[in-house]
Amino acid sequence: MTVPPATQADADVIVVGAGPAGSATAFYLAQAGLDVLLLEKTRFPREKVCGDGLTPRAVKQLLNMGVDIDAPGWIRNKGLRVVGGGHRFELDWPQLERFPDFGLVRTRQDFDEIVAANAVKNGVRLMEGVTVTEPVLDDRSGHIAGVRTKDGRVFRSRVVVAADGNSTRLALGMGLHKRDDRPMGVAVRTYFQSPRHDDDYLEIWLELWDGDTLLPGYGWIFGVGDGTANVGLGLLNTSAQFKNLDYRDLLRRWCRAMPADWEFTEENMTAPIRGAALPMAFNRQPHYTRGLLLVGDSGGSINPFNGEGIAYAMETGEIAAEVVAKSLKGTTPAQQERTLRTYPQTLKDAYGGYFTLGRWFVEAIGKPGVMSFGTRHGLPHPRLMRFAIKLLGNLTDRRGDASDLIINALSKVAPPA
Repeated sequence: MTVPPATQADADVIVVGAGPAGSATAFYLAQAGLDVLLLEKTRFPREKVCGDGLTPRAVKQLLNMGVDIDAPGWIRNKGLRVVGGGHRFELDWPQLERFPDFGLVRTRQDFDEIVAANAVKNGVRLMEGVTVTEPVLDDRSGHIAGVRTKDGRVFRSRVVVAADGNSTRLALGMGLHKRDDRPMGVAVRTYFQSPRHDDDYLEIWLELWDGDTLLPGYGWIFGVGDGTANVGLGLLNTSAQFKNLDYRDLLRRWCRAMPADWEFTEENMTAPIRGAALPMAFNRQPHYTRGLLLVGDSGGSINPFNGEGIAYAMETGEIAAEVVAKSLKGTTPAQQERTLRTYPQTLKDAYGGYFTLGRWFVEAIGKPGVMSFGTRHGLPHPRLMRFAIKLLGNLTDRRGDASDLIINALSKVAPPA
């Protein structure tokens, strides 16, 4: 819908969605001195489908925002335990200047609430139970001037940030659709009461079989530390079997094949099996149009190498906030618009080449035999696997060792996603 130009805004910036992307965006906007309204359709606490594992890249973002990760409920881990091809070994997170050397586990049942509360503590106005249904456009310019909610209310602002996830109504309302040439993943997970609830490593299984077919993806077992383990599968749409798979049944079969003393049984399941789509490699573009910026899943900011989304949700939120804050200091609408239009290129500069490498990777492992060859011949070589953990986790220093230099160079020369 369109409305006449607003004479007074309800906020400098409206952020729609209080997940990690929205809360990080709002936090950094408030830090810049802007009046921020954060709208969340649900009420906290709320559940969200996720592996609950946080890499050092995500930990860095939490530390930057001042989130207290030493409080009860945060479970630290040293790295990855990788299982596949008859091998089982542990890889510590790399020692880097840019990132901490540990990861975390925290369930999304309260993780999002913690990050949102941190934004509120720093000056953000949060409204829960507010479902945004469509953008409100300025009659003269066609720019977004606010949002309309399910109950008919209209909130106006100078800029709007869409952090409303994969099925973003705001992006669709502004004519931004998904790209079919980008990979998509699916994650399914549940929780079990299990002795595997306490572990110093995030456990990754690289062999997912559907009968005689090795699927592109991995299984995980992440101990939550409260008596339960998050157990799930992540699968890519680059294989011929993707559309015909029953993901929930695949997870049930995978769990039944685990050792009996892990107790991954129906009787010990503490939550239903739930699934979610994983939009990868900037599958919705451009990330800015007519006063609307996309952050996190709404812009497909999930790493195609490993399915990680939380770190990039918070990072894209920080980048968006920097661009918005700079733009609103402009003295004319034209100056403000020029600054906002730099946002898509800023994202491409930060992630475009790396996400392209990820696209090539998932296309390769979707081909029959490639995943099997890599599992059989790559896993026995510790040096290669240390390189792989840096590549797949996007964990490098700008001036680090040979691995860092190779990964950074490849990301730089690859065409931007």
